[in-house]
Amino acid sequence: MPLIINPAATALIIIDLQKGIVDHYPTVPYPAADIVRRSVQLAEALRARGGFVAAVNVDFVDGRDVLQPLTDNPPQTGARPADWARLVPEIDAVKSVGITKRQWGAFHGTELDLQLRRRDIDTIVMCGISTSIGVDTTAREAFQHGYRQIFAEDAMGAQTEDEHRYTVSTIFPRIGRVRSTEDLLHALQS
Repeated sequence: MPLIINPAATALIIIDLQKGIVDHYPTVPYPAADIVRRSVQLAEALRARGGFVAAVNVDFVDGRDVLQPLTDNPPQTGARPADWARLVPEIDAVKSVGITKRQWGAFHGTELDLQLRRRDIDTIVMCGISTSIGVDTTAREAFQHGYRQIFAEDAMGAQTEDEHRYTVSTIFPRIGRVRSTEDLLHALQS
């Protein structure tokens, strides 16, 4: 099926390309710098054609709002740098709106769905870090909200190759279409 994108009804959702993540967590199979660069390309191309770009970051008010379930693999704790939640400058410069989330997914407890629906958005393009956490959780939420989805596979990365590949090859094809940044840019130019 050919990839046809209506920019006026499409939003790019950029997940967690913020200083504390981009600068401190290595990603595979694509380095964070490549993910940022491709995300900017998508944002610029979509906005030039009337599309919408939501840049999502994760932050916490006082630390008491951090989810703390009992797990076999507890999250890292400790002090974060003051700019940990700040979007990297390249992403901050291309966003239409910023959304702050307090957990893995960008829909629960945020105004993301409201911002999209008020603009008659029915399709979202997903990218960011981490493929298997923030992007995956947001994608599952978007699926449950009824959005069409396209995943920019080479504009996302995870902590391990297995996490990325499993999510991209098993989960995303069930809830949307997986394409490269080049495929998406080509579709936006058509």
